[in-house]
Amino acid sequence: MSSPTGRARLAVDIGGTFTDVALELGARLITAKVLTTPRQPQDGVLEGIAKVMAEAGTAPGDIGLIIHGTTLATNALIERKGAKTALIVTQGLRDSLEMAYENRFAQYDIAIDRPDPLVPRHLRWPVTERLNADGEVLLPLDEASVEVLIPLVKEHGIESIAIGLIHSYANPAHEQRVARILGEALPEISLTLSSEVCPEIREYERQSTTCANAYVRPLMAQYLTGLESALRKGGFACPFLLMTSGGGLTSFETAVRFPIRLVESGPAGGAILASRIAEECGLDKVLSFDMGGTTAKICLIDDAQPLASRSFEVARVYRFLKGSGLPIRIPAIEMVEIGAGGGSIAWVDALKRISVGPESAGSEPGPACYDRGGQDPAVTDADLALGRLDPESFAGGTLALAPARAHEAIDRVLGPVKLQGSEAAFAIAEVVGENMANAARVHAIEWGKEITGRTLVAFGGAAPLHAARLAEKLGLDKVLVPTGAGVGSAIGFLRAPIAYEVVRSRYQRLSTFDPAAANETLEEMRGEAFTVVRPAAPGQDLMEVRTAYMRYLGQGHEISVRVPVRNLTGEDAATLKAAFDEVYTALYSRTIPDQDIEILSWTLTVQTQVPAPDALQEVAGDSRAATPIERRAVFDPGQAKDLDTPIYRRADLAPGTRVPGPALIVEDQTTTVVSPSFAASVNALGYLVLERLDTSAKEDAA
Repeated sequence: MSSPTGRARLAVDIGGTFTDVALELGARLITAKVLTTPRQPQDGVLEGIAKVMAEAGTAPGDIGLIIHGTTLATNALIERKGAKTALIVTQGLRDSLEMAYENRFAQYDIAIDRPDPLVPRHLRWPVTERLNADGEVLLPLDEASVEVLIPLVKEHGIESIAIGLIHSYANPAHEQRVARILGEALPEISLTLSSEVCPEIREYERQSTTCANAYVRPLMAQYLTGLESALRKGGFACPFLLMTSGGGLTSFETAVRFPIRLVESGPAGGAILASRIAEECGLDKVLSFDMGGTTAKICLIDDAQPLASRSFEVARVYRFLKGSGLPIRIPAIEMVEIGAGGGSIAWVDALKRISVGPESAGSEPGPACYDRGGQDPAVTDADLALGRLDPESFAGGTLALAPARAHEAIDRVLGPVKLQGSEAAFAIAEVVGENMANAARVHAIEWGKEITGRTLVAFGGAAPLHAARLAEKLGLDKVLVPTGAGVGSAIGFLRAPIAYEVVRSRYQRLSTFDPAAANETLEEMRGEAFTVVRPAAPGQDLMEVRTAYMRYLGQGHEISVRVPVRNLTGEDAATLKAAFDEVYTALYSRTIPDQDIEILSWTLTVQTQVPAPDALQEVAGDSRAATPIERRAVFDPGQAKDLDTPIYRRADLAPGTRVPGPALIVEDQTTTVVSPSFAASVNALGYLVLERLDTSAKEDAA
């Protein structure tokens, strides 16, 4: 996607440890990595922007587009630092938010901790009204029951209100009337309607999503408007777009209204980058590996398309246990995220087992080697102790590392398991590597996918350091490290389409399929999506993607099925059934004969078109072109000893260059470790491609 003006484009990604900035200026790509400033996130953003602008020699007027992704909404939910929120519900249903699924996500844990609702019971207020599942009014809205809530808003100091009435997805009239009454009396209050943020069936997920949006909306509105104002004052007059969890870009106004859609924006940018790389390089099966300062994200990508989901969880009580968090129903790219970043802290438990994460040192104080007050050893400390990092050039030389602090912290914590020096550092790296490998295996199994035969695409500040070892553990023969890998998610923002997804729950059975009703729903959705996308993409070609969420009658969950982008007819009942059968068979290896099929929800996405890349050209290899800039002792896991390792500067490696392992390939934002079992080459796009030298000697991936 190009800038609407054809000028330079700027992307910013705020992570837990670093804020990454990428400036695309024609064929040039200028990047920067600065420490995140948690107390004032915009400070890190402005610092990073100023840094790349100075290096590029550009002025604010040269920038045609700014794209931003942030973890601010996620952190507010995890840390419970959002607005004081009330929830208005249908009378008799105030406890549905706390009853949740009425199950136990940890069946045998008698001391189970459930996530506390964002809105406590005394702030969940009922009103008198009732609709049925078809949206028909069973009990008219009693406006007096709404008006009596107005004094309570002031009494409790409420900053934001979520409105989640039963069956509002089928008929939003009552929610809209409640919002008008409150808005007229309390014009400064933030209002979130479930019929706008999540117009789908399943009351608990709808209310949870609505409460989450209401909870973060004042904070996000303040941050985004403040950042936009600072950019405008700085002379930036270009469009300002936000990355969403679903992998598309949306307008500033929509992001302020529905900030919950930004929750997984950074990881989504990384998955988009890996998808585009897969398309450029003709890779049909890819494993995306994004390892930053706080977490590692792994995503399966087939035919240049990442797995998509309609829901995910945030703020888990048990960080990696499904069901222990707050469900959010928004478009999202499906991935597994674990506490395995450069800042993940190593520790020894009561049984003297080495563990890494999920706690992270973050940017304040950071790993021990940052020498900013951190006392606990982190993965970055281990990488430094193993010789993989140059203490003087870390993060482009903006942060000098202290090797002595790393060694002290590692030896102190791993002393109880009788490990010291390189062996202790290797133990930390090996544990975090196995954590990531196991997460990838489990994620693939859960989705019925194979790991074998995939190309590992590694990006993020820490991923290239660990990619070769992860590939060895997973039995993969190829690793690809793109240019600008250290700020991969930010670069992914630059490759994302402007897009917006609309969802509606409108029930139908294929045995009684009503094409007129389906077309009416889809046309309404199309109008809403175009209203968001067109102003953000004036003059650009737009495309539609339509999906139906379908299941066999009586089942509890749906699968997604593509819907033709045209007016549907009665004959399309057979078309949808054939598409459903194909998807169902791919997932479960069978269908159920003579069973009716039902459609619960529809989604429609409007997005700009991303041009297909040119075919990748072959380049001739020339190993003589690789000249190391120095040599250093680097610990090798395979031989369990330090090896004299040549170090190459990535900028010196022309397409076709081949570098056999062991080697380190350094650049400003990261370092690629080429283990002795791999050789690296540079393809025509400038990407590093690591290929296994002896495929018969692969480590058992089991």
